Amino acid sequence: MAKWFLEPGHTAAEFCVRHMMVTYVRGHFKNVRGTLQFDPKRPEASRVEATIDAKGISTGEPQRDSHLRSADFLDVENYPTITFVGSEVEPIGEHDLRVRGDLTIRGVTRKTELRVRYLGQWSTPWWEDGIDKGPKIRAGFVSEGTINRHDFGVSWNAYLDRGGVVVGNDVDIIIDAEAILESTD
Repeated sequence: MAKWFLEPGHTAAEFCVRHMMVTYVRGHFKNVRGTLQFDPKRPEASRVEATIDAKGISTGEPQRDSHLRSADFLDVENYPTITFVGSEVEPIGEHDLRVRGDLTIRGVTRKTELRVRYLGQWSTPWWEDGIDKGPKIRAGFVSEGTINRHDFGVSWNAYLDRGGVVVGNDVDIIIDAEAILESTD
């Protein structure tokens, strides 16, 4: 099975959650690292391990980002990373997969399902210190899923009139991943 690593400069996790009952807040995490075992001819044998630097959360609003890092939400002082380990892979189309695995946020682990689209692979340049040391094989993936933040102990909220809340329960997740081939065992 081919072994890959997630290229942190071109891999990101994004999220979207309802705000004040009227709109959505979107944010992202850069510096996503991980490994992947993947062969497009045998996707059911795949495995992925990814780690997100929770301190790197960014919504474009520094005060909100500080609140999201606090114990009210991600509690990054005590839980600096978010992890996903997926090993149950089911092909559901020519380029589409269902990946089930363990998502850990704030030290709480829950089974989570992601829909993954394999975008293909290309031989590409590999630049180090301004010198092309390639070629390297890169593969692309887009993953989507939805979690309930309360399942992970992320429960802070405030109530609005007519029964509304400041923060919605469901969090949509989108992960854009670029993997670089390490070996072809």
